[in-house]
Amino acid sequence: MSIVNSYKELIVWQKSMTLVKEIYKCSKDFPEEEKFGLTSQMRRCSVSIPSNIAEGWGRFSRKNYIQFLRISRGSLYELETQIIITKELNYINDSESLERLIIEISKMLNSLIKKLEEKE
Repeated sequence: MSIVNSYKELIVWQKSMTLVKEIYKCSKDFPEEEKFGLTSQMRRCSVSIPSNIAEGWGRFSRKNYIQFLRISRGSLYELETQIIITKELNYINDSESLERLIIEISKMLNSLIKKLEEKE
């Protein structure tokens, strides 16, 4: 097992950054009236995921890191709900790749949280 020297080396952080870019791409074509609604909320949610992974890493405390990973996971589930809403409103047609990425990130976050909790 290799030692991770930076949160940027974490695959979960890298995949979360990919998710941010995908959310920005898909939300750019949302209706103008959603600019300060779903568009803004989804973008902030997506940005929150890798940001909290990074912030937790920087706290240098396992307990704090776990808490920030949980916050990240909460933002991920919030984003998942918003994607369902946008599908139901017909703002996006194909969300399959987003949904797969969310599931993958969710599994990674859950695994990382579990591993850190086992070390306590």
